[in-house]
Amino acid sequence: MRSPPYDGNVRSTQPLTDSGKAPEPEPPANLQSDDPGACLEPTGFIDADHPAVVQFAREVTTGASGDEERAALLFRAVRDRVRYDPYSVTTDPEDYRASTITGRSAAYCVPKAVLLAGAARAVGIPSRVGFADVRNHLQSERLREEMGTDLFICHGFTELYLGERWLKATPTFNVELCDRFGVEPLDFDGTADALFHEFDATGRRHMDYVSYRGAFTDLPLVWLVAMLLHHYGTRLFSDATGLGSRPDTMFDPEPPSTR
Repeated sequence: MRSPPYDGNVRSTQPLTDSGKAPEPEPPANLQSDDPGACLEPTGFIDADHPAVVQFAREVTTGASGDEERAALLFRAVRDRVRYDPYSVTTDPEDYRASTITGRSAAYCVPKAVLLAGAARAVGIPSRVGFADVRNHLQSERLREEMGTDLFICHGFTELYLGERWLKATPTFNVELCDRFGVEPLDFDGTADALFHEFDATGRRHMDYVSYRGAFTDLPLVWLVAMLLHHYGTRLFSDATGLGSRPDTMFDPEPPSTR
């Protein structure tokens, strides 16, 4: 059964604690399951039966001999066909559907994770969307200025059920972006977790996973938006603040050296 549509309400309804600050929003328990069978059906955001998602998945996996190879091919396609753009965070549900992202040239981590989940389900691989808080030591100066921190709350990734276990895969950073930051592109072979590298090519700290937020059978967008509002206010949302109108050459389609 598909999840109900997002109602667009991003206002916090959490009561204040004794300290005067609202507690973090609770994640939706009804979207959490370890059952692979519950992670194969199309949902409101992971719309794996949409023609665009089916076409994307079949095109990418043509000739693959098994689920591990199919998963690896889908991972690389999402990683590199959809450029990472941290300035594209919105509250619009349409921006988070797998079928929508098949036609986008750029997105941030959460829509990319949703697309990988949808494409995996389209070829029979159970999938979930996972979230973790991560500390990014190599963000651009402008992005750090906009966020006010190097802590990314609710970084999105995909969990895929392969070899009778759940594996984590992060298709966030495309190859070109990794080159700019001096980090080896992350790869996924369908047999082991593929999370961010702890260090870059020169030994500098790159990414720390701070805490795991759970994995979900469909994107919990209301909870995600509430979490981002709780920690950052509205400053991350491009549809509320115009974030992204100022250039940040580190995340542009073309590197600064070609301009």
